[in-house]
Parts: sequence; structure tokens; C-alpha cells
Amino acid sequence: MKHKRYQSGFFLVIMVIVFFAVSLLSLSWGQIDIPFMHVLAAFAHELGLPILANVTVTPEQQAVLWHIRMPRTIVGLMVGAGLGASGAVMQGIFSNPLADPGIIGVSSGAAVGAVLAIALGLSEISMFYMPVFAFLGSLLAVTLTVSLAMRHGKIPVMTLLLSGVVVGMLLGAVTAAILTVINEQKLQQYLFWTIGGLDYRRWEHVFLGIGPILGGIGIMLLMARHLNILVLGDIEARAVGMPVGTYRLFLLAVASMTTATGVCISGNIGFVGLVVPHMMRMLVGPDHRQLLPASVLAGGAFLVFCDTVGRIIVPPLEVRVGIMTAFLGTPYFLYLLRRTRRLER
Repeated sequence: MKHKRYQSGFFLVIMVIVFFAVSLLSLSWGQIDIPFMHVLAAFAHELGLPILANVTVTPEQQAVLWHIRMPRTIVGLMVGAGLGASGAVMQGIFSNPLADPGIIGVSSGAAVGAVLAIALGLSEISMFYMPVFAFLGSLLAVTLTVSLAMRHGKIPVMTLLLSGVVVGMLLGAVTAAILTVINEQKLQQYLFWTIGGLDYRRWEHVFLGIGPILGGIGIMLLMARHLNILVLGDIEARAVGMPVGTYRLFLLAVASMTTATGVCISGNIGFVGLVVPHMMRMLVGPDHRQLLPASVLAGGAFLVFCDTVGRIIVPPLEVRVGIMTAFLGTPYFLYLLRRTRRLER
């Protein structure tokens, strides 16, 4: 037991190093490359530290770093971390490695909210309307899914999954109906959002998401022990006095809020909440006290890495991060699906 705990602790240290290394790469690489030492020097100068005083950071590098890449990287880290943690919680609640945050209608609800803001022309008035509408749409979808699944104060897992599928199909039809009546320019704006991306992220997006996402991650980390008990099954959880329905509903609400906030500020980014937690479970084990921190670090690093690769792979064009995560996540998802079918035989 001590040996496994030591291995998990060592792996988390490695993930912290990878987390900061990928962040440094994101700040350095792009259409305008900024040497690593100049990035570090910019931080040192900003914090008033006497180190790297001989390294000169140009005004152009300063502007690119603080006004373009820094908010973009922070948004990527936050969204990836939130999706990673939410995916781990969803997979734990449903005891299914193929579960992800969008399974109960979060992404479908966000899509309805976003396309509604675009159709009404509100997105042209202020950049905040579309993310706010996407967030409200996500919460509406989750509320509808849970309401359909709840019976006598209990939420059967299978009923919840089926309710999520039904709500997702309904909201998908609503989105399609709205898309048929908007003009081509607004349609292009919606398609640009639904792919998911971190380009044009500003400090306003950081401030919009930092509270709900970091708060949600903190709550999920604090409830890791309770999630371990839920994974054992309803009978075992009730045997130790845990109100299963209350805890399950609360964790669903927190994971949904975190996912909805991430979707509303970055667009619909798939596979992070599915692939990252499952990979971390294979590396650190099923104990959520280690799995959740690992999923947070790996999710943030994975999303920022995909965004960085998308910026440099076909210069001067950028491949949006939603496309990169799909390219990298789809092969692993197919492997996971095939492995699950093999185990069921």
C-alpha cells in the first residue's frame, strides 16, 4: 500500500512538472516565437525579482505574452483541468469509463444557448452574451435531465443516462431548427464556436471562468473520499450511512457547472473529459484522491498542448484546439471501445 502511494505521489510530481513545462511551451511557441529565457525574464521583471536582469524583453514580446498568450494559456489550463476533473467524477458516478461530462446534456444545452444568442444578435453587442447564454443553456439541460430521471427522490443511473440521451436529441433538434432560420454570417459564427478554440481569448474570459471552474475543481477534490464510497455501489454506500442520492446529485451539479463554464468560454471541446480520466486511472489507479488531482493536471496540460501544436503545425494557419483533441482522442476512444467489448465477451 505504501509502495503504491509512493508511486502515485511521484507520478503527481511528474504531472506538475509537465503541467508547467507545457504552459511554458504555450507561452513561448507561436507565429512569433519568444525564447524561454525571455518568457522567464518577463515574469521575473513583472514580479520585481532580481534574476535574469540582463535579459531584455522587447515591447512586442511583452505585448504578445501578456495580452495574447497568457490569457489564452490560462483559459486552456482552466478548461482542460475542469473537463478532466468532471470526466473523472462522471465516470466514477456512472461506473463507466465511456462516460463524459456531455453525457447528461451539458454540451447540447450550451449549443442551444450559444446559437440563441447568435440568432438574437446579442453576440454582436457584447462578447459576454454568448458564454452566458451557453452557461444558462447547459444548466437548463442538466436540470431537465435530472428532473426526468428522478423518481421518489432517487436517481437511477441507467434512467439518468437514457434521460441524457433524450434531452440531447431534443436540444439538438432545437439547435438545428434555429440554424435553419439564421443568415450565413451567423451560421458561420456558430460553427466557429462549436468547433471549440482558445484563440481570441482575453483576460475577460479568464475572469469569467476562474471562479466557477476553480471552485468546482476544489469541491470535487474535497469530495474524492465520498466518490470512492459511491463507486462501491449503492448498497455499500448506504451501509456506511451515506445519503447516496444527495451526494450523487450534488456531484453531478458541481461537475455540470464546471463543464458548462468551460464550454461557455472555449466552445464545445470533446474527448478531454473522456480520454484523460481513463488514462490517469490506468496510471494512478481508481482511488479518486489520486485520480482527481492527476486528471486536473493532465487535462490542463493536454488541452494546452493540443492548442500549442495546432498553432505551429501548419503556419501561418491555426488548427483549432477542438479539432486537435478530436484527432488525438478519437483513436484512443476506439481502442477503449474495442477493449470494453473484448472484456464483455
